[in-house]
Amino acid sequence: MKKHDELPITHEDPLISFLHIAIKVAVRILAILMVLVIFWGVADVVYVLYEQLILPPFMLLDISDILKVFAAFLTVLIAIEIYQNIVLYLRTDVIPIKLVVATALMAISRKVIIFDFKEVSPMYVLATSAVVLALGVTYFLLSEKYEKKIDSKAS
Repeated sequence: MKKHDELPITHEDPLISFLHIAIKVAVRILAILMVLVIFWGVADVVYVLYEQLILPPFMLLDISDILKVFAAFLTVLIAIEIYQNIVLYLRTDVIPIKLVVATALMAISRKVIIFDFKEVSPMYVLATSAVVLALGVTYFLLSEKYEKKIDSKAS
């Protein structure tokens, strides 16, 4: 991946150089914290699964229990996606738009998977579906296959 210079370490203004270094340090701290959140999330998945399995009826899960476990799993996967965003940012100094959109798509999909249709209104479902559609179209437009089709038609 090509390195960009949105936050170069050297700059003619020493204050700006210092601030760029400070931002890089802050992003590294965020990466460390995100790894801790991921491990905390994995422990939470284990705890949620254990908690659901020991409740009566013993070792059986109903649909709501399965949705709780799915929610915990998906939360960890979203944290991993955010960590990948941070690492990619550290490598390239550019916000990886496609990965950010994919992370948002995964987060909203998690929301859809754990919907309790007894508690959400039809308008909420409609609004959520509009967000999913918008993110899906955005992801498609950012995809390499779509860009190649556009490039081949232009030449």
